[in-house]
Amino acid sequence: MQRRSGRAAEHWHHGVAAALWASVILAASSGPAFSDAATTSRASPPARQAQKRHAPASAPGPVRRSGAADHRDLALAGRVVGIDPGHNGRNYTDPAFIDSPIWNGRETETCDTTGTETDAGYTEAQFNFNVASFLAADLRAQGARVVLTRTSNDGVGPCVTARSEIINRAGASVAIDIHADGGPADGRGFAILEPVSDGPNDRVIGASAVFGRILLERYRALTGMPVSTYDGVDGVTKRDDLAGLNLTTVPKVLIECGNMRNATDAALLVRTSFQALAAKAFAEAITQYLTAAA
Repeated sequence: MQRRSGRAAEHWHHGVAAALWASVILAASSGPAFSDAATTSRASPPARQAQKRHAPASAPGPVRRSGAADHRDLALAGRVVGIDPGHNGRNYTDPAFIDSPIWNGRETETCDTTGTETDAGYTEAQFNFNVASFLAADLRAQGARVVLTRTSNDGVGPCVTARSEIINRAGASVAIDIHADGGPADGRGFAILEPVSDGPNDRVIGASAVFGRILLERYRALTGMPVSTYDGVDGVTKRDDLAGLNLTTVPKVLIECGNMRNATDAALLVRTSFQALAAKAFAEAITQYLTAAA
């Protein structure tokens, strides 16, 4: 996640834009990868900046599993899970759109950002999308219907308000926002960002905290990534300045999976094997949370 500067004083209202982005076509979970929710991301215009970017690697394919379990034995059968892979691979090509102000429930923030990247140029947007790809496959294998806020890494947007609306409208049982941080180079580790009571999210504050604790333990145990040395307390921080958390009506947290500006963390985050392991940790946390709440 690209770190933001201080709060803007003027209030803006962009409900129409959010409604536009929140037009979602929900398809059957048995369809091809990412067909559960087809979102209308803004078409990528020709690059408007001479910004040099490393060509992103292809997203990992769906995880193939041998044999088909009886539908009645699938732990997440009938459950809806929201996944928001932060940013998008071509956000940098349309700064006018990405920098446009939106109302996040408390204050203004920009529609989105480009995200961060490693010193070698591996982008956060690509990392987020790869982990989301693995996670979607893991969840579908357990019978869940997955709703994604974007279905490729070569588009622009949607805005953070629209991402929240997509998941809310789908009636997800739980949701996760996937990010990697752009923190200080000498700082390591991951952090769980949890919502603060804001009105729209009032009913899911407690449930989000429960899910956050489960996610923290599973991610730390499976990946070995330490909790952040610079963000939050014991790996958890409360945030009231992010639309994805302020506007959620379903239990949700945001995870900064590590610090892309730290050489040790970056060496892990760029590996496909680590990305698949992170997704496995997320899937285990989601399953534990949903089955305990059933």
